[in-house]
Amino acid sequence: MKFFIDTANLDQIREAQGMGILDGVTTNPSLMAKEGIKGSEAIAQHYKTICEIVDGPVSAEVLGTSFEGIIEEGKKLAQIHKNIVVKVPMIKDGIKAIKWFTDNNIATNCTLVFSAGQAILAAKAGATYVSPFIGRIDDTNWDGLELIEQIVGIYNAQGFMTEVLAASIRSPLHIVKCAEAGADVCTCPLSSITGLLKHPLTDAGLQQFLKDAESMK
Repeated sequence: MKFFIDTANLDQIREAQGMGILDGVTTNPSLMAKEGIKGSEAIAQHYKTICEIVDGPVSAEVLGTSFEGIIEEGKKLAQIHKNIVVKVPMIKDGIKAIKWFTDNNIATNCTLVFSAGQAILAAKAGATYVSPFIGRIDDTNWDGLELIEQIVGIYNAQGFMTEVLAASIRSPLHIVKCAEAGADVCTCPLSSITGLLKHPLTDAGLQQFLKDAESMK
């Protein structure tokens, strides 16, 4: 399973990259705004900087909701860097745009997916990635991880090439469960990735090793 970091913060991206396990980045307008990135030129430059840090897919989200608007924005985003993946919302014109991007060799990430039916449409249109938001599904008292399993099963049965990108990850346990469910990618905050490092027995064992090493001097 590939690891993407879900942020627009350059320091966090560099830290994740420094760990040697980062495969890509996902962003959205909210994450850009959080970093104070405003204006089309500044946003484009920020995406370019991210692409220079990470040699992997970088999802850049369109803001339009019409077919023409999505295509216009997507083409501009794709021109920023070869690693840009155009992030398109799961709406009727979004699916239509994904098909257009697919036919024109532009990678896409279908976002805001909350059902298997939506995931089927995204795959039929040729999306490179489909992003089920499992944390937000959990918030509504449904099982987000069950959706990951369902989509993976359907894609395997039907031979769809679209990769399942588990999004809205809330914890290290989510990451582990997504790996068990067969997700191709998970995208999450840096804190969830570094949370995988933690275990009390590791901490206790390391302290004991250091103590014993000190006694040998």
